[in-house]
Amino acid sequence: MVGWLVMDGEIAQTSRSRPDGASIRLADIAAHAGVSEATVSRVLNGKPSVSSSTRQAVLAALDVMGYERPQRLRQRSNGLIGLVTPELDNPIFPAFAQAVEKALTQHGYTPVLCTQLPGGAPEDEFTELLMDRGVSGIVFVSGLHADTTARMDRYTRLTDRGLPIVLVDGYSERIEAPFISPDDRAAARLAVQHLADLGHERIGLAVGPRRFVPVIRKIEGYRRAMSQLLGAVEVDELISHSLFSVEGGQAAATQLLARGCTGIVCASDLMALGAIRACRDRGLTVPGDVSVVGFDDSPLIAFTDPPLTTVRKPIGAMASAAVATLLEEINGVHAKHVELIFQPELVVRSSTGSGPLVNR
Repeated sequence: MVGWLVMDGEIAQTSRSRPDGASIRLADIAAHAGVSEATVSRVLNGKPSVSSSTRQAVLAALDVMGYERPQRLRQRSNGLIGLVTPELDNPIFPAFAQAVEKALTQHGYTPVLCTQLPGGAPEDEFTELLMDRGVSGIVFVSGLHADTTARMDRYTRLTDRGLPIVLVDGYSERIEAPFISPDDRAAARLAVQHLADLGHERIGLAVGPRRFVPVIRKIEGYRRAMSQLLGAVEVDELISHSLFSVEGGQAAATQLLARGCTGIVCASDLMALGAIRACRDRGLTVPGDVSVVGFDDSPLIAFTDPPLTTVRKPIGAMASAAVATLLEEINGVHAKHVELIFQPELVVRSSTGSGPLVNR
């Protein structure tokens, strides 16, 4: 346990949480939090007349700077919230989990992260584990609710028991619960529009297994965009299904390149990195010979070689909406069967360039 003594503009720790025994100045915390030293002092001493947002900023500054919070400022958790995600190999999932956890913590809840791994515990087992722990609600991210071949009664059993749930990235008419989704159709159109504007006509789509709702929606958006923008109606051979991974993207892109595609739209950033690898394996350059567009705008994706043009998934807004919706249920608001759809954004970097017609 750490004790705090505020004297002469410094906060001295009575424990040895730092090996160098250094103290931290009020000015340092104030600068990090963007408030005055007097405000920092009031927060650390538990004084009133400080707004909740300001108090949170000061406490966040303490956390970031590696100091434990004073005992008097440690809040009792309002309860546990389960967060069930796919494996964290795709960086978009840990980014989303972090956004959800941050929002939950700000509302006084403790998140319990359950990550599904190949060969590990299935979603249903995690759900039972969370129920046994008495969670107040569960957020499911890209779970079985996104699989059109999966049974949906696993979710109706939860809602029948009165457990608040929110389902992210997927949709089913059979589940009476709120859904949070990006506009996958709009995402595909943004990517196709970008490549068409650059002069590409032979544009392929690399997506995951066809049974998933986001895949179905991306294909719908892709077909509509190809028809409206390029007059291409027969595009079946330009759609390649694989896994949501680098290797899956490489396999799908290899097929599309063999079919003459000069532009490739991918269903994830990882697939896009695989598509770039496939191009290089064939001696092609990106974007000189082939343009590649990803989806997600995962952390660090701007630093790939080349920096990836992608369609940004609004994970911050989606995470905030998921938490706000779940807390409404927890507070007694009846769960509505509604889907909140968030608009994606095209982020142009260096993996896309002029098509063959423009280069002539």
